[in-house]
Amino acid sequence: MSAITRRELLRTAGAGMAAAGMLPTLRAAAQVKTRLSIATGGTGGVYYPLGGGIAAMISKYAPGVEATAEATAASVDNLKLLHAGKVALGLSGADIAWEAQQGQLKGLKDKVAVRTLASIYLNYMHVVTLETTGIRSVADLKGKRVSMGAPGSGTEVKGLRVLEAYGLSPKDLRSQDRLSVTESVGAIKDQKIDAFFWNGGLPTAAILDLAATPGIRMKLIPHGEIVPKLVEKYGSFYVVGPIPKDMYKGVESDVPAVAEAHALMAHERMEEPLAYQITKILLEHTPELVAVHSAAKELTLKGAVSGSAVPFHPGAVRYYKEKGIVIPA
Repeated sequence: MSAITRRELLRTAGAGMAAAGMLPTLRAAAQVKTRLSIATGGTGGVYYPLGGGIAAMISKYAPGVEATAEATAASVDNLKLLHAGKVALGLSGADIAWEAQQGQLKGLKDKVAVRTLASIYLNYMHVVTLETTGIRSVADLKGKRVSMGAPGSGTEVKGLRVLEAYGLSPKDLRSQDRLSVTESVGAIKDQKIDAFFWNGGLPTAAILDLAATPGIRMKLIPHGEIVPKLVEKYGSFYVVGPIPKDMYKGVESDVPAVAEAHALMAHERMEEPLAYQITKILLEHTPELVAVHSAAKELTLKGAVSGSAVPFHPGAVRYYKEKGIVIPA
């Protein structure tokens, strides 16, 4: 064998060994995923299962992306986490998102550069009591033990606004508890509170549980009449949304309630292609989300661009333009 041939063989062998040495590195690179967290809410509400469904869809359909849902106190906390860069996505009500964008979020001086990807469904304020308490209106809560919602939740913010619209404040209550919906259900069963506020989609699992409890007759207090007051003071994202009869056991007629759109939000720093991809997944695989929670039945192309109080992310805008959907000014 000539010297030239031996040299060529050595070069070939060396290249082969180098390539073999690189294989684990290449495999590792191929396995690297973009990991993102979705801030949701408490386990007894709608945000948590819905967020879990969204995370599963993103992980399934977005190549190289792995998403997980994180339990939180809900809207207010979610936007703080989004601002801090601790999560990539968060669920929030339009009212809380607007406050965050304006720099008016309680406990946060900064303005949050929050952007909407898609409005998913309406949240309805539930003012929950038992038939035995004698409470028939929000005004009847005066002197009662009431949970206004967990700290850091949109329920607490909105509940206090509803209370205010009826001329009441926490000082007018016998006690103000700050419980999650699951904790509130437990407390009212144990007769530790007389009523509680909960802002959630339909139906909410914890309230379904309360309504189905033997020996208990749950009552929902109507309060849709104060929507004009709320709109005048806080903005047009509040609407009257009747909670349909038979949604919960024992509720025999529609209950007019305050409602507002709830959406999947991102920070403006999210890359445009990723925001586009997530929006596309939500709107093109909606039945899979409906299978997780029926509130997602409200998610449609036209509905996805309605009810938002903050601008849409450019990635979402690109998707809607491709589908011929005009985002309301």
